[in-house]
Amino acid sequence: MSTLLTNPFLSGLQIPTKRKIFVSYHHGNDQWYYDKFSRFFSDVYDIIRDNSLDRRIDSDNSDYVMRNIRENFITGSSCTFVLCGAETFTRKFVDWEIKATLDKQHGLIGINLPSSRVGNLGGVIVPDRLHENITSGYALWVPWADITINPASLSSYIELANAKSKSLIKNNLPLKVRNGQW
Repeated sequence: MSTLLTNPFLSGLQIPTKRKIFVSYHHGNDQWYYDKFSRFFSDVYDIIRDNSLDRRIDSDNSDYVMRNIRENFITGSSCTFVLCGAETFTRKFVDWEIKATLDKQHGLIGINLPSSRVGNLGGVIVPDRLHENITSGYALWVPWADITINPASLSSYIELANAKSKSLIKNNLPLKVRNGQW
């Protein structure tokens, strides 16, 4: 039995629960980054991932799939992290997971992976829905190095993302219907 529970001076204290975070990423290209993220933070956070939705939710009905994303992956989490690599912006389920996060008004944080692609104008190419919310000030944009060099910073990013005004949310883009195109 835990000393905390048996010590009469500490018996009224509750043991803090792990905060749940959802991680969205392109499984084909960025699994290595997800695995590293998970190793860094799984002791502190309950990390939820979709386990490749296209295999788990066998349906072409976008309303049904969106409901499943919201109910089975996003609900109960406090924040969504989008690991943005070279092709993340092309993935429909990443877009759908961002939409579900915004529908629930949860915190949203984009992580700029070293593998990300730079566009013609010099900026990193990210999913459009994430870009709109970074631009509006709702979503945070954090370099991969910031969280791997100082893992303790993740907690403050989560708190900052959750404290953002919900009035900054931009979530009116149509759902991405195919990988690679709108």
